Amino acid sequence: MRALVYHRPSHVSWDTVPDPVIEQPTDAIVRIDATTVCGTDLHLRRGDFPEVKPGTVLGHEAVGEVVEVGGQVHHLRPGDQVIVSSVSTCGDCGECRDGRYGQCGGGGGWLLGRLVDGTQAELVRVPFADHSTVRRPADLPLDEAVLLAELLPTAYEVGVRNGHVGPGDTVVVVGAGPVGLATVVVAQLYSPRRIIVVDLAGARLETAGRVGADAAETPGRMIADLSEGPGADVVIEASGDPDGFELCTRAVRTGGHIANIGTHGRPATLHLESLWRKNVTISTGQVDTSSTPWLLGLMRFGHLPVAPLVTHTCGLDRMEDAYEVFARGTSTGALKVVLHRE
Repeated sequence: MRALVYHRPSHVSWDTVPDPVIEQPTDAIVRIDATTVCGTDLHLRRGDFPEVKPGTVLGHEAVGEVVEVGGQVHHLRPGDQVIVSSVSTCGDCGECRDGRYGQCGGGGGWLLGRLVDGTQAELVRVPFADHSTVRRPADLPLDEAVLLAELLPTAYEVGVRNGHVGPGDTVVVVGAGPVGLATVVVAQLYSPRRIIVVDLAGARLETAGRVGADAAETPGRMIADLSEGPGADVVIEASGDPDGFELCTRAVRTGGHIANIGTHGRPATLHLESLWRKNVTISTGQVDTSSTPWLLGLMRFGHLPVAPLVTHTCGLDRMEDAYEVFARGTSTGALKVVLHRE
């Protein structure tokens, strides 16, 4: 099969590699119909995760068709259409029983594209397939379904839920990339008083308005007013930039929440000299994807308007081009780039 292979930092290529095979009886082999590139993939390509070994197939978000199952897979059969979760869950350990799949103690967690071959390929081996896939309804388009593999669960679980967004809240989202904009979409389910989005790219700020932000601006007067005034109830860091995190600490109110979603490849300063008396709660987290079935139901019935998040589509064989388009998102206008099997 063909797949995007990591060789060393900043060097990946679309190569011919052996087809995956069943290695454990809980595995399934899925033929990829759609996959995508996310910000974490850029960190992986740069070599920010040293545990990724040369020869690893990248990618951890996909939708596809089951072509083979192991002997202990009981809820899937060949021909099933599935969403492949970015997090693999054994389903049996204490962490998984608590819904904390990202912290799976039974051999799961974030495996795909990191510790085992991932989804930016024609086929993928899915560990713990019964628990790590969700059936895709026939009426759910591929370009929307693939957003449920990681993007929307991350926005909900790590941003909205960890940040305790509630009715009447002022919510600030720092970073209008795909996960920041997905957070705007999901946060509206909780009836905040207003949602403010901050980013440096004008085109992304315009998109923020289209997906429901009440205000969108570059860092400026509005954030200064929050910093000098009452502050925001919830501030969600979705940029992955140290300056973005510091902005969050200035904008949050006393007793408020900062929910960090962004993947930080560089250290961010925690200004305890100004935060220690504000009673601020700061949360971080690995997405669990336990919310995927719930989000899928909302999406099917039109409660998650996610169409503006997919800006580019192409064939799987243009994977290297997709990385470049996505990496230069502020100039190309790319948010989610979805690649289809042709």
